[in-house]
Amino acid sequence: MTASLVSAAALAQPPRPGAVYPAAHAGQQPVNHLPNPYETQRNFGTLPDGRNWGSVSAVNIDIDGVHVWAGDRCGTNSCATSDVDPIVKLDPNGRVVQSFGGGMIIWPHGIDVDSEGNVWIADARLANENELAENPAAANRGSAVLKFSPEGELLMTLGTPGEMGDPPTHFTEPNDVLVAPNGNIFVAETHSAQFQSEPGPDAKSRISIFAPDGSFISSFGQWGFEDGEFRAPHSLAMDSQGRLFVADRGNNRIQIFTQDGEHLDTWYQFSRISGIFIDRGNDMLYAIDSESDPNYNPGGWRKGLRVGNARNGEVLYFVPEHISERSSGMGGIGSMGEGVTVDSSGNVYAGEVGPIRGMTRFVPRLIP
Repeated sequence: MTASLVSAAALAQPPRPGAVYPAAHAGQQPVNHLPNPYETQRNFGTLPDGRNWGSVSAVNIDIDGVHVWAGDRCGTNSCATSDVDPIVKLDPNGRVVQSFGGGMIIWPHGIDVDSEGNVWIADARLANENELAENPAAANRGSAVLKFSPEGELLMTLGTPGEMGDPPTHFTEPNDVLVAPNGNIFVAETHSAQFQSEPGPDAKSRISIFAPDGSFISSFGQWGFEDGEFRAPHSLAMDSQGRLFVADRGNNRIQIFTQDGEHLDTWYQFSRISGIFIDRGNDMLYAIDSESDPNYNPGGWRKGLRVGNARNGEVLYFVPEHISERSSGMGGIGSMGEGVTVDSSGNVYAGEVGPIRGMTRFVPRLIP
């Protein structure tokens, strides 16, 4: 399924100052009314010492296909003033079997588990002035990628914690990290770029590639609206063919690349995606939308989870947003998670950010 056939945003999308949209960026009807074969189970999982969940965008399945890793933002939306362990491993019943990372992470945003079971964390921001006043030690954390052993030993650091800048030595608000089957490491940045409407010195969006030993290979992409450009590459996934899928949230689309950064396709039918996961066994694509609203994704798109085929781009199922007093994202109706992963039984786990926090599990009931 090519971009010329399916890549489009709603016709009602207003022009933005300085924006140049691809020719295919027109005519896509909202995908809101497909079957929902899942049972929603809210409030999945517990935390050490029975503490309350905070915001969770970092979720990933363990190499055993059963346990789930999550990055809790320490009961609130930041770990800058907390020493509790933000990284937890949950069994299928939601019980904590491992935790680590206390005093090492500011804002766990993206997570990946490599083929050896190591846990990679994209720590997406620095401590703000108020947080530093309360905890000066937080100045040496954030805006970096950390590699932990399954037991929580820090094995590698990419970037310079506590500082922002450009690769190879620094990152600017890294959103996600993904380790390819050959061991190469992909890092997507910058979080705040989704709200920028024109180019400038702070308008950064790129993906950087590192070798398994952490040495820098290259970066590709820049801020913009065209194919191959990004406004906040927010989440990364890879299919069974080794294609890199990028949730380009600020542009309401998925972009697909080779592992060398060659652009292959652009899809708009999965909406404004915060998190993306691909089951490499059958190339099912899980795209979670926590942000769609009349301002950032006009045309009638709803928040929700869209499940489809990564091979041809067909969307098969739609799980609608939760009912909530306040909405997730910047507005609109209801709430939906920001991070997404799937276990070997097809159970989908979402990390919630905003008025509904913690974890949600979607259990398949009707999928043949």
